[in-house]
Amino acid sequence: VELRVSHHSHSLSLVADAGHMVADVFAIAMSLLAAWIARWPTSPQAPFGYRRVEILAALVNGVGLMLIAGWIGQEAIAQLQTPPDEILTTPMALTALGGLGVHGLNALLLHRHTDDDLNLRGAFLHTLADALSCVGVVFAAAAVYWFEWQWTDGGVSLAIALLIFAGALPLLRQSLSILLEQTPPGINPTDIEQHLLTFTDISQVDRLKVWAIAPGQIHLTASVSVTGRPNRRDLLLNQIQSSLRQDFDISEATLQMVSAPSVALSTLPDTK
Repeated sequence: VELRVSHHSHSLSLVADAGHMVADVFAIAMSLLAAWIARWPTSPQAPFGYRRVEILAALVNGVGLMLIAGWIGQEAIAQLQTPPDEILTTPMALTALGGLGVHGLNALLLHRHTDDDLNLRGAFLHTLADALSCVGVVFAAAAVYWFEWQWTDGGVSLAIALLIFAGALPLLRQSLSILLEQTPPGINPTDIEQHLLTFTDISQVDRLKVWAIAPGQIHLTASVSVTGRPNRRDLLLNQIQSSLRQDFDISEATLQMVSAPSVALSTLPDTK
């Protein structure tokens, strides 16, 4: 409907919102497929499960947003240079208001699930950008109708492109950070190392690595040198894992416990 009305009303901002909505169809379909695959159980071939598929979907959605923003921005700059002679504001505004209602409902339904799901966050950003785009189209229609500012249609289209671009950057950064297995933001390995050294039986921490499989699924591996009796290690391991889960939100910690090297406290002199 938006594409048909945009052709009739000569509104580029309506074309921009329609193109973004077409991309949303594919983005949400991809999010649904990724969410379904992410629920597949773990297996010997996939010991961490399939939640990374959601991160791949979020990355693809972010790239798609960037491409859409580039196309809209290019068209908007061209229209700012040569604004159209006539824009029919009534059908433009009514169509945008209808789209605003649809996008607003979609964004409301998706928002409650975006805190720990990067995949759904990508779909939510698509719909939120669409809703704000519709607000911009209504504003452009009002400006053309009341003040005959034909350039506002291209200006709003450029603002929509910048909005989409700004929303895509954090999505790309977060998804790439997880796929590259970087340390999750907000977690300092040095703080974790110092925390582990507070346990009485731990004398040294080596090869500590922290990474995320997906948002909310953080893993840790480390080698720790342990003093004391070997029969205490099971209890110590349970204490460490519980502490890491509670203090650092680390869902799984794999620790290699090795005996601390013994140190000679004194050397007897040769009495011969």
